[in-house]
Amino acid sequence: MAKTFLTAEWRKLIMANYVVPESLLLPYLPLGTELDRFQGQSFVSLIGFLFCETRLKGFRIPFHGEFEEVNLRFYVRRTDASGAVRRGVVFLRELVPRVALCVVANSLYGEKYAVVRMKHVWRSTGDSLSVGYSWRKKGRWFEMQVDSRPQAEAIAEGSVEEFITEHYWGYTKLRDGRTSEYEVVHPRWVVYPVERYGLAVDFAVNYGSHFAGLDGQKPQSVLLAEGSAVSVLSGQRLG
Repeated sequence: MAKTFLTAEWRKLIMANYVVPESLLLPYLPLGTELDRFQGQSFVSLIGFLFCETRLKGFRIPFHGEFEEVNLRFYVRRTDASGAVRRGVVFLRELVPRVALCVVANSLYGEKYAVVRMKHVWRSTGDSLSVGYSWRKKGRWFEMQVDSRPQAEAIAEGSVEEFITEHYWGYTKLRDGRTSEYEVVHPRWVVYPVERYGLAVDFAVNYGSHFAGLDGQKPQSVLLAEGSAVSVLSGQRLG
C-alpha cells in the first residue's frame, strides 16, 4: 500500500482550459497511458493556485508552508492489471517560488518543476471574489486572474468542470522511457461562478514554441475551484 509522501491544501485554483490537437500532446504521452478526452476533445489546462500547510512525510519544511504554483497539464488514462481505469494528468511544466519542493519533486517523481518569482492576490467582498496569480520569467511578468461570485457551487455531473477536476493520478514520462505513477487523494471540489477573467501569458516563453498557438486562442472554459486538503502518495515506476 502506498504511503503518504506530501500533504497540503490546494486553494483557489484558477483553471484555464484549452482544446488542442492530439498531435500536440502525443510526444509527451507517458508509456502505458492514452489521452483522456471530453466529448471527443483533448484539453490542456493552465492552472494557478496556492499551496498551504505543506508537509513532506508529516514534517514542515522551513519557508515552504505556503507558496504559489502555476502549471500546464493535460489529461490521460491508464487501465491497470485488474481492468480498472485510472484517470490522471501529465504536467508539462510546474512553476513554484521555492527550491526545496522543486528539487524533491524533480528527483523523486521525475516532474518538471522550475523556480521563478511569484505572487498572488485574493480579494473578497460581500458580492464578489477576485483571485490572481502572477509570475516572472525571462524578465517579464505574466498573470492569470478571475472575478467570480462569492458563493461556491457543486460541480454538475457530466460537465467539463467535472472532467477537468476529477483526475486523481499523476503520470510522468521518465528519461529512461518508463512511466512514474502516483495517486493524489482529495474530495470532490466545488467551484465559484466566474464572471470575468484575464490572462497575460506568453505560452512560447513559458512552455516552449510547440505551445505558441495557445496565445491567440480563447479558453474553452475558465474555472475557479475552492480546492481542499490533498495527499500525494508515494509513486511507482511502470514498464
